[in-house]
Amino acid sequence: MAGHKHVPDEKIIENKELNIWEALIPILILIAMLSFNIFYADGAFFGDYSNQIILLIGAAIALVVGLFNKVSIQQMILEIWDNLKKTTVPIIILLLVGALAGTWLVSGIIPTMIYYGLQILSPSIFLPACIIISSVISLATGSSWTTSATVGIALIGIGQAIGMPAGMVAGAVISGAYFGDKMSPLSDTTNLAPAMAGTDLFTHIRYMTITTVPSIIIALIVFIVFSFTVETKGATDISQLLTALEKDFNITPFLFVVPLVVILLILRKTKPVYALSMGILLALVAAFIYQGDILTAISETGSQFMGAINSIFFETQIESNNETLKELFNSGGMVGMLWTIILVVCAMAFGGVMEAIGALSRISSALLSLSDSIFGLFASTVASCLALNVTASDQYLAIVVPGKMFTKAYEDKGLAPENLSRTLEDSGTVTSVLVPWNSCGAYQSSVLGVSVFDYFLYAIFNWISPFMTLLVAGLGIKIRQMNGKV
Repeated sequence: MAGHKHVPDEKIIENKELNIWEALIPILILIAMLSFNIFYADGAFFGDYSNQIILLIGAAIALVVGLFNKVSIQQMILEIWDNLKKTTVPIIILLLVGALAGTWLVSGIIPTMIYYGLQILSPSIFLPACIIISSVISLATGSSWTTSATVGIALIGIGQAIGMPAGMVAGAVISGAYFGDKMSPLSDTTNLAPAMAGTDLFTHIRYMTITTVPSIIIALIVFIVFSFTVETKGATDISQLLTALEKDFNITPFLFVVPLVVILLILRKTKPVYALSMGILLALVAAFIYQGDILTAISETGSQFMGAINSIFFETQIESNNETLKELFNSGGMVGMLWTIILVVCAMAFGGVMEAIGALSRISSALLSLSDSIFGLFASTVASCLALNVTASDQYLAIVVPGKMFTKAYEDKGLAPENLSRTLEDSGTVTSVLVPWNSCGAYQSSVLGVSVFDYFLYAIFNWISPFMTLLVAGLGIKIRQMNGKV
């Protein structure tokens, strides 16, 4: 997915003492508590940090299961620590994205994108355009995370301005971003999947088109239909928004230089941390040049410098007479990302204990033994990837663990390794964003300002992909054998 460069050399911990039912205990309790929190407690079972606390409770239950199965506390703590170390770069990126959103708001970059976007993207083509724009940026950068943090934020703003449901726009952005990410040779997951399966990158990408292209075409068709059925604001409302934007900000096309520089840096394979940092610095320069009055207004001391600092770290609210824009002109800065960061840390704690006690390995082995047919092998891989996205809360584990567990099974069936690598991507990479406590779901919902539950149904490409890979397997369409035959 290439939100962060992180291609782990994961070991698979096996525990012969642990049976499948013991492995499932923490998961079943976790799912039950999360379901209760979502459907009955309105997300406030334990207050604002319900999901985080539930994940820690799940980790504690897994720890108890581990102790009963001769796993030392030291081993479990070490595995948690290993998991947490892997989150260092993602956490830094989350903080930088928070700062980027704040500085791009006060500098007028996001308002300028919205201003020109409103004039170019009419409601009738807006949703499919979101998919296409996000696909192109993600394909070029290899990063769905960067796509959401840049054009994604602007597209959400434009969508809200014309009255599009935020969940629908977010679903279109995520669909396009993950399609481009999957097909990009610059993406780390697109490189990781064939490495785990034992095939080469471009064979993997070409073979993915069999399932990926139909999935994105279906998503485009659905969003084209949505475009004609969703009621949006008319030209008069848009004209009022344009006038309000001109009044509240110094709108100039020169501000597009900043996002273009960031995209250029990423195209040149600059690390996301450096590219985002440059985006923040350039946005601050632009803010001092073009939006000095806004920096003064958001500072309690009346200092432009302190206004700039506030936009990086703290919540920023820019006043506007237009109620729609008032809702858009709000950013949480780095502090606004703390909820997501804590969620990621708790998810890694749960995943670390589950890995340490051998539960992940046991679950994958059980899935592998469910069926001896070729379709059953594909189905077991899909189920394993989905289960790991839910339990381990990390898309990389959802690729690495099944990749290692199922490689020999595909060989024994005489199937070419690209069958496995494609299935890992169709069910591991793209579904991670559909799980609220997965690092990808947590990131996208925070960056776009839309909850996973609001965009879940609209992230059509993401949830249709595992069904597409099962359909292709069930119909036996171009299932490549190890001898090269289809």
